[in-house]
Amino acid sequence: MIGHTRYLQQAAWTRDLQNYLFEKAGLKDARHVLEVGCGTGAVLRELITPAALHGLDIESESLTQCRIHAASASLTRGDAHFLPYPDQCFDIVFCHFLLLWVKNPLQVVCEMARVGRVVIAFAEPDYSQRVDEPPELSLLGEWQTQALTRQGANPFFGARLAETFHQAGIKLEETGPIQMSEAMRSDEEWEGEWAVIRSDLAGFVADVDIERMKVLDAQFRQRGERRLYVPTFFAWGKTGG
Repeated sequence: MIGHTRYLQQAAWTRDLQNYLFEKAGLKDARHVLEVGCGTGAVLRELITPAALHGLDIESESLTQCRIHAASASLTRGDAHFLPYPDQCFDIVFCHFLLLWVKNPLQVVCEMARVGRVVIAFAEPDYSQRVDEPPELSLLGEWQTQALTRQGANPFFGARLAETFHQAGIKLEETGPIQMSEAMRSDEEWEGEWAVIRSDLAGFVADVDIERMKVLDAQFRQRGERRLYVPTFFAWGKTGG
């Protein structure tokens, strides 16, 4: 399943940040923790805490997978814009690569702040500052940015993350870009990334053009000349509840 593979890859990109922020947020002492947009459980499955874990997602298929990968979590199908929980019932509420996909990010963050004492957004990209090197591969970045937009995402939301937390009344503790490269670390991971690219660009870019770009990517990667960087932002803060 490409979806779960992708979620695992994204979770690996931010693992160090997760460890750092969960410690800062007091995960070891938390009693109730919620992931909004839990997907297939790529992040929830790795949490080590005595807290009761909860996950919410709007996709029933994702929740079916999450029940397998994060079996101890209590899962709910629901809309992040209208969280079905009482005020201030969670010690920590977090999301991971979610807000770029929702219709109204401010409303979602306000809901997270309503139900939680600590709010964390681990990763929101800003494709307006994407770097592809060598320049022969810049077109790939343009294609992927357009594909995200066509799928209903806002690929530029990351630059607005801190402002959104402030507007939601959250007292920011830390925010900024993650120094995270999307360079592939193995052939398997690289092939997985290209499976996602093909899926995203299908019907939008001709197959022959996709394969031509893949060949170029492979050549530059083998020469050690490939660089791919998408500025990706995090934020965490307290609600005062």
